[in-house]
Amino acid sequence: MAADRVIPPNEAAKHVITRDISYDCDGKRLTGYFADDEMRGGSRPGILVCHQGGGMTDHTKERARMLADLGYVAFALDMYGTVAKAPAEAMPLMQELLQSPETMRKRALAGLAVLKSQANVDANRLAAIGYCFGGALVLEMARCTSDLKCVVAFHPGMAPPVPLPDKDDRTVHAKVMVCAGADDPFIPPSAREKFIELMTAVGADWQLIVYSGAGHSFTDKWVDGLNLPGFKYHAPTDARSWAAMRNLFDECFGRV
Repeated sequence: MAADRVIPPNEAAKHVITRDISYDCDGKRLTGYFADDEMRGGSRPGILVCHQGGGMTDHTKERARMLADLGYVAFALDMYGTVAKAPAEAMPLMQELLQSPETMRKRALAGLAVLKSQANVDANRLAAIGYCFGGALVLEMARCTSDLKCVVAFHPGMAPPVPLPDKDDRTVHAKVMVCAGADDPFIPPSAREKFIELMTAVGADWQLIVYSGAGHSFTDKWVDGLNLPGFKYHAPTDARSWAAMRNLFDECFGRV
């Protein structure tokens, strides 16, 4: 583990402390973002945050701080090892990982290992949340590790170029929640039906919540500036889906 860079206190709310944590995965240098409320003692649930296709952005860091403000210990992993300055730079990085599922899984589990190693984290109470590309990633993590009690995927990629498989009979270890916008071009009705079919086939504990009026990246208040068709921040759905996530955490971990 490398030295950490402490972020100025005025970047975080209340008593939440944040820092960058650098770590390695198969020789690739990655830098994640850690957030915790220094005023809360004891061992608490740890939440892994998986970023959108754009990489480690303000949106990802905001979500980690929001979780820490609620009393969880949060770590936003880094899947790219670099900060993309524009979608055109990020998309090749995402596509490279999607074409190498084993590398994608290794980097996801490396980030989870960093979270588990933090002093205030209860390694028996772990969850992962993800957005867009990160949403698809946590759905994969629900199958590739038994360490997670639950995963929550917000507007995950479920349509080409990241289609759900025709069949996946691997065990789903975690409780699964998907929060999708009814107008999301990457989660058409056919993809929702395929998700239900796959989850039901393996007896998973799953939820799929579809929100009216919401498109892709409905949690990201910065996305409107990109002027991408089908991408739009939707405040009501952002709030409702966050509340649904909190209810699932309470079910799995109890109140923190």
